[in-house]
Amino acid sequence: MDTMRDRFISTTSQLLDEDPRLALVLAEISRDGFARAERAHPDRVVNVGIREQLLIGAGAGMALTGLRPIVHTFASFLVERPFEQVKLDFGHQGVGGVLVSAGASYDWPAGGFTHMAPGDVALMDTLEGWTVQVPGHPDEAEALLREAAAGEGRVYVRLSLQSNAVARPVGAGAGFLTVREGTGGVVVAVGPMLDNVLAATEGLDVTVLYATTVRPFDGAGLRRAVGGQDAADVVVVEPYLAGTSTAAANDSLAELPHRVLGLGVGRAELRRYGQLDEHLAAHGLDPRGLRERIGAFLRLTGARRPSGAAGG
Repeated sequence: MDTMRDRFISTTSQLLDEDPRLALVLAEISRDGFARAERAHPDRVVNVGIREQLLIGAGAGMALTGLRPIVHTFASFLVERPFEQVKLDFGHQGVGGVLVSAGASYDWPAGGFTHMAPGDVALMDTLEGWTVQVPGHPDEAEALLREAAAGEGRVYVRLSLQSNAVARPVGAGAGFLTVREGTGGVVVAVGPMLDNVLAATEGLDVTVLYATTVRPFDGAGLRRAVGGQDAADVVVVEPYLAGTSTAAANDSLAELPHRVLGLGVGRAELRRYGQLDEHLAAHGLDPRGLRERIGAFLRLTGARRPSGAAGG
């Protein structure tokens, strides 16, 4: 199976051939994959070099001329380093575009903390009017990218090397997808966390929701999953900073007594970088770690142990 980043390159190259409104702005990252597209569309495929502030500014400038820019680099260089430009050049100027990141929270541990971005979605959450999408499979990444490219608004698509085994139906208007139903609580699995959550909750009496579009947050879907209960217990498992969506879940359940546990990447920097699966385990996002924390929070015991390996 190809990776989400591979699929992004092939899909965007095709879209550039089909839609003269689209433009692509790069900052060296993934440039080799777009060599043919750059030759075919030199006026709409632009590489600015390792200048990430210019990357965002150039994309927003293209949007001001009527183009639909797709802007791409690693998440740490796309959101964190040029955050002021994201806030002003797109948001303040009121123009649309598609930001597509790679690298996720720790996809390339050997690159060190400069190439990790566990806080990117939390940062984007401070801005108005952004749709944030976190696909869990290359097929989902393609579907969400095509939808974003055809639209008008501001969209952040977060790609990862982590992938679930099976693609699910996705779309900005689809809301949370019910994957498993139960009565002992609700677990929201975001993007590539789904397989690990399913393994961790095997045999537990819980509802599992799958989320790929996390902003706007599907509060109505969460309330439906809770049903007519007098109180609700909710766990949100995200592949980025723990607690990023806790406030959104709390707001959704404001009229109902509830508890929310936010699981994700911890704030402590892990300086022995290791491998991706080791980061998952260290942050408690492998099936074993999730099982322990979800079971303890929901007070569910006695079920069989989870199966499956870390990484989804």
